[in-house]
Amino acid sequence: MHDESRRIEERVQRLHDQRIKTAIYAATVPFEVEAWQAPGEPVPFEEAADASYAPFAMGTPWGPPWGTTWFRMRGQVPKAWAGRRVEAVIDLGFVGDWPGNQAEALVHLTDGTPLKAVNPLNQYVAIANPATGGETVEYLVEAASNPDILADNFSRTTPLGDIRTAGDKPLYTFRSADIAILDEEVWHLDLDVQVLRELMLELGEHDPRRHEIAHALDRAMDLLDLDDVSGSAAVVREALKPVLSKPAHASAHTVSGVGHAHIDSAWLWPIRETKRKTSRTFSNVTSLADEYDDFIFACSQAQQYEWVRDHYPKVWSRIQESVKKGQWAPVGGMWVEADGNLPGGEAVARQFIHGKRFFIEHFGIETKGVWLPDSFGYNAAYPQLAKLAGNEWFLTQKISWNQTNRFPHHTFWWEGIDGTRIFTHFPPVDTYNARFSGEEMSRAVRNYQEKGGASRSLAPFGWGDGGGGPTREIMERARRLADLEGSAKVVVEHPDEFFAKAREEYPDAPVWVGELYLELHRATYTSQARTKQGNRRSEHLLREAELWATTAALHAPGYAYPHEKLDRLWKTVLLHQFHDILPGSSIAWVHREAEAEYARVARELQALTAEAVAALGSGTTRVFNTSPYDRAEVVRTADGAPVYVEVPASGSAPLADAEPPQPVTVSGRVLDNGLVRVEVADDGTLASVRDLRADREVLADPGNLLRLHTDLPNYWDAWDIDKHYKNRYTDLLDASSVSVVEQDPLIGAIRVERDFGKGSKITQTITVRAGSPRIDIETDIDWHETEKILKAAFPVDIRAPHSSAEIQFGHIQRPTHTNTSWEAARFEVSGHRWVHIGEPGYGVAVINDSTYGHDVSRTVREDGGTTTTVRLSLVRAPRIPDPEADQGRHRFTYALLPGATIEDAVAEGYALNLPLRVADAAGAPAPVVSVEGEGVTVEAVKLADDASGDVVVRLYESRGGRAQGVLRTGFPLAGAQITDLLERPLQEASVDGDGGVPVTLRPFQILTLRLRRS
Repeated sequence: MHDESRRIEERVQRLHDQRIKTAIYAATVPFEVEAWQAPGEPVPFEEAADASYAPFAMGTPWGPPWGTTWFRMRGQVPKAWAGRRVEAVIDLGFVGDWPGNQAEALVHLTDGTPLKAVNPLNQYVAIANPATGGETVEYLVEAASNPDILADNFSRTTPLGDIRTAGDKPLYTFRSADIAILDEEVWHLDLDVQVLRELMLELGEHDPRRHEIAHALDRAMDLLDLDDVSGSAAVVREALKPVLSKPAHASAHTVSGVGHAHIDSAWLWPIRETKRKTSRTFSNVTSLADEYDDFIFACSQAQQYEWVRDHYPKVWSRIQESVKKGQWAPVGGMWVEADGNLPGGEAVARQFIHGKRFFIEHFGIETKGVWLPDSFGYNAAYPQLAKLAGNEWFLTQKISWNQTNRFPHHTFWWEGIDGTRIFTHFPPVDTYNARFSGEEMSRAVRNYQEKGGASRSLAPFGWGDGGGGPTREIMERARRLADLEGSAKVVVEHPDEFFAKAREEYPDAPVWVGELYLELHRATYTSQARTKQGNRRSEHLLREAELWATTAALHAPGYAYPHEKLDRLWKTVLLHQFHDILPGSSIAWVHREAEAEYARVARELQALTAEAVAALGSGTTRVFNTSPYDRAEVVRTADGAPVYVEVPASGSAPLADAEPPQPVTVSGRVLDNGLVRVEVADDGTLASVRDLRADREVLADPGNLLRLHTDLPNYWDAWDIDKHYKNRYTDLLDASSVSVVEQDPLIGAIRVERDFGKGSKITQTITVRAGSPRIDIETDIDWHETEKILKAAFPVDIRAPHSSAEIQFGHIQRPTHTNTSWEAARFEVSGHRWVHIGEPGYGVAVINDSTYGHDVSRTVREDGGTTTTVRLSLVRAPRIPDPEADQGRHRFTYALLPGATIEDAVAEGYALNLPLRVADAAGAPAPVVSVEGEGVTVEAVKLADDASGDVVVRLYESRGGRAQGVLRTGFPLAGAQITDLLERPLQEASVDGDGGVPVTLRPFQILTLRLRRS
């Protein structure tokens, strides 16, 4: 037989694209259209309904950037169309085929009922099936003219990312708004041909099935009447039935399809637009559920449900009905799909607490799994936190984006830092926006790493990132692929069902231990530094407010614990931990609003803490310590005078002078407090840091070396830092000023000022305080660089085989060598409040109050010694998607802690991030809780969320070893329970004869205790 593959393939493609697809709508009549441009921000339906509309012609430009245009559409179904399926078809002038970042619209009935959204891949609204003929149709269409930020494929900067700079030129040209007949036979033929053609192209050249499909398509095309596609469609479909009905191989891979619509809570659009996106997508989904009984849609992010509940109650009612019918599956159990690295431990716990409670309260459903397809790596505390929240499985997809190494598993047990394991799956289809194309199905089978051990994978299907969701075309593809020879089998089912089957099939799945590090998007640890700083400070202010509000509730008659305010503020912070806000990868508008929100949150939390402290009475100036560790350090009074004080953990003490171990002396550019001696060089670097207790020099080379690198990644500017950034740099060694600015027995400080680059300036104050080996470097940057990253280096004379970086509820060790490609790929990593390096008997920590990105490397010197260098990533200057990212002022502090153990790093990390508070308070209440025993660290103290008055305390083991201790209370204790994260009892906790709660923890174990008051 002659090879006619090319002829057939080209013939099928042309006939499909140019004849079949264009015949899907058999006849059309245009709507009469009028328009009204809403002024400023979006308006409610009622206001739009009462507005004055003007005639609007097709082909007219519309829509300024971020604007809202309302269209009134009126029309009538021709009487001759009786018995046909009739739809409204609207083309707003869509650009490309991605629904998420361009014109979108929500279609309403005239009474305000939302019907369905329209976007480039979902342009229809059902009118009647079948039509009686003569129906009058009238809609009000809310059209959003969101700019296409991706128009240049992230290759150029754009001012469109902020309404303040976007201008007002119309972005779109309205193409058509019609009432149309859907020719169902042609529509089904279109899908038959698509599925077969795509399957054919994925099969091997020597696979008989490929040629069988090709020739079947060729013969079927002979039956297609080019002058009457509609009239011949049924005959063509009949001819294709034999190849469409051949069952899949018995050993074929099974793909569990789960409807999905990934909606970034903010990204290339602001939060206000996400609120509308949810209404549009969720309207589409509930409409699709009415059409397809076998459709199941998985949806995460409780925050988005709440937006719909509050702003679109009719859509919310439809969601509730779909949940009852089992077609809508709440999943994920988190407030938002948060970044996987940057939120603090307690914040991750609250993500689960608020998310799961929302689904329990509103749907009576407790979600079983963590649904995080798109975060940029996942911290190693997740397995334990997920399990403590009642989850059984974990799903993500993003690790498939690895730049260097291919992750070895798709289904596996993920083991966290404490030893907890959770059953985990990465969809081998490598997308959370699947549409069941032939290429996707082939990729899922080809990629699947568990061949021979397991035979099923999951595929979230539906258009996403900016929403859109599943379409009827995708559902039809799933039906055709349910049992088709040459393809994987598709079954649409709930993700809980998939995970139950996968675990039953593969109980001895392999184990991956530790973090799930994404070898890409490493710059998200640093980009948009003010957003990250706002998050860090909000987390610590929330801790402070909860502790002192609890103290006041226990000891101040008449004080009411601010449950509702704290709940609202937590949710604001949790929202901004979304995986394109906190990582710094959103447009300018998003980060401008985030900074404003963090400022508001800070003001409210400061006020709540002040109210709680004031409730304890007045008359005596006291110092309040929110840290879980005793503190002996220098604090400043209201007039700025330094005082050395000793304050118990989570308690307070009078503002009274204590005796420091030794005063600070300042001689030239040398600071000495008897614990450390610091010499600042002429160029402003640290020429020497000598640990006087250990009698050793800490630095191998000048410390606090500021290095400015060129930073232009290959593609994703705000997301990525590529390894070649290291090759081009400038060391900032030209200090314009080095001067002593404070010389006191309690504080010595030297200020270094530098000007560099494009008008940037750095002022750093190097401070040594009495009684502490910690060397603080308070930094003020006026930043005006572009495509640069600024690093601060501490080359330490230590041979450290690994570094330890704090993560949520513990720390993780990473090798300092690059023996394998896995280690080499970790050239930029994340951590929270500290990084520690050490050799037996000696260690050093670098502490920070708001940075996350860092790198650790080592070299061997000519003298045989080893230099281990810790470098903090301070600030970047990407230009896409926000051309002004990080420009302007930044203020933060980092510190060097010589002679530090892990315990020291933990304590000083808390201390730097939780400054002592000086305030008036008459009483001296005992700390709400205190701990006797090493390694047991209190992370949160609060009143129970059910307003019972019980005290909830979250503890963890912070050193990485076994810990035993006793929790003491500052109030009469009636009993204690060990609970899950949602404060539900797991078991009774014992109480000893002295009223204490004995605690035994494994390494990095998290324990939540609920304490009943007498």
